[in-house]
Amino acid sequence: MTKSVRWTLRPEGSNWGDFGPDDQLGRLNLITPERRRAAAQEVREGLAFCLSLPLDCPRHVELHPRRKPPELGFFLRGEDPTLNYPMSRVNPDQDDVVCDDKALISLQFSTQWDSLCHIGALHDAHGDGCREATYYNGFRANDHIHGPVDYLRDRRACDGPYGAGALGIETMAETALQARGVMVDLFSHVGLERVAVGYDPLMRILEADRTSVEAGDVLCLRTGFDRALLGRYSDPSAPFDQHRCSGLDGADERLQRWIDDSGLVAILSDNEAVELLPPSSVPHGHGTHIPLHHLCLFKLGIPLGELFLLSDLADWLRAHDRSRFLLTAPPLRLPGAVGSPVTGVGTV
Repeated sequence: MTKSVRWTLRPEGSNWGDFGPDDQLGRLNLITPERRRAAAQEVREGLAFCLSLPLDCPRHVELHPRRKPPELGFFLRGEDPTLNYPMSRVNPDQDDVVCDDKALISLQFSTQWDSLCHIGALHDAHGDGCREATYYNGFRANDHIHGPVDYLRDRRACDGPYGAGALGIETMAETALQARGVMVDLFSHVGLERVAVGYDPLMRILEADRTSVEAGDVLCLRTGFDRALLGRYSDPSAPFDQHRCSGLDGADERLQRWIDDSGLVAILSDNEAVELLPPSSVPHGHGTHIPLHHLCLFKLGIPLGELFLLSDLADWLRAHDRSRFLLTAPPLRLPGAVGSPVTGVGTV
């Protein structure tokens, strides 16, 4: 264990310091050139699948009340909107017509990555009895993740600029995030039902599908929720139950140990949070009510991807008796952002 000036006591079960005292990538460090070459060997047919929902989906469902769909707009040339703008208005000799737009977006609305500073915890990093708002590898609120309010002391924190001075989404983007994806087709085993998948059922599914997850792999969970969302997206009257899908049982301690021991580098799903919420067990006293997020983002440095479009690829893989593919899914290289939309690609 490497000790850092930011901490002398790391959380129990964490890997803080294992990749260096100032590491901001966490388990993405395990995507080595060898692992990328292994991922590339999964490309046999040359077929590519889009793994992202439309950026304004869910359009007729409010999964998260604070996150809103994109608002498109346009720039002005003087007082003229730059949509179908004839350049002859500037120079009569020009035949060009220009469109130039902009968007106001919630970075975690549709298909998205959570960066490692999306979820932190109150942690006594120096054993002095002072629990501070802390993130992966000991990066701290206000020192590294800048916000306008210090909630623990009920006072103003800083005047900005606000955002992630460490652990931002750009650190993920800089890796290019290309690895071998392993599809676990929960939908084919439990259907579109609210089923908390813990260690035992997950192991049974992996065995039944004759697949496994190795160090450097990305675990991809297909629940069928993506198609339910797209059904409501196309038809606002289509039946839809936002709680009707499976997900990981984040409170299952054996599942937590497997996630740690497997060496997987990221988890993504087509549902809202990867894990089912609320969890199967809630701690008494202090504790997390989002156990998988706490384990992956705060303790182990494992990014989480949500609301991916997986069903088309999952169906193709099952029809061809396969489960692995080349995943390419870098987020936006937006410095200081906590999350990011992503246009993922699965290549087989």
